[in-house]
Order: sequence, then structure tokens, then C-alpha cells
Amino acid sequence: MPADPRDYKLDISGSGQPDSSSGLQGRPFLSVQFDCCNVYQRVYRSPDGKTYNGRCPRCGNTVNFVVGEGGTSSRFFRAS
Repeated sequence: MPADPRDYKLDISGSGQPDSSSGLQGRPFLSVQFDCCNVYQRVYRSPDGKTYNGRCPRCGNTVNFVVGEGGTSSRFFRAS
């Protein structure tokens, strides 16, 4: 049987952690439960650090959280 030309080797010896050069390591996010479709989505902080903007992965409903002075210690939110 001839070898499949699509064969390849995958190096899985890494730690499984994101590469620090990717810029995603330690990036702040909120956990949002979208009640519209009963799905969970991480919502990441914008590059300017002023807002968290997200979208339901199923129906596209949007949520926007403004970073305010004093803030909150909550990291999990429900969006209706």
C-alpha cells in the first residue's frame, strides 16, 4: 500500500501553553453566558483597554462592557 502523500509529523512536545510572543498570554477577559442561545463565550478587553466587546457565537447579539473607575471584581456575567 503506497504512503499517503498527506502524511506528516506533528511535534507535540511543547508545554501546551500559548507562546508568550503571541500577545494572548495574560490577556484580560470576561466570561459571558449568552442567555439568548445558552452559550458561553470569552470576551476579551479591547487593545485600548477601555472596553470589552463581545458577540454571541450563534446569533450575533452584541455586548459591550465599559471599564470604569473602581470597576468590579466579578469576572462572570450573563447577557440576556
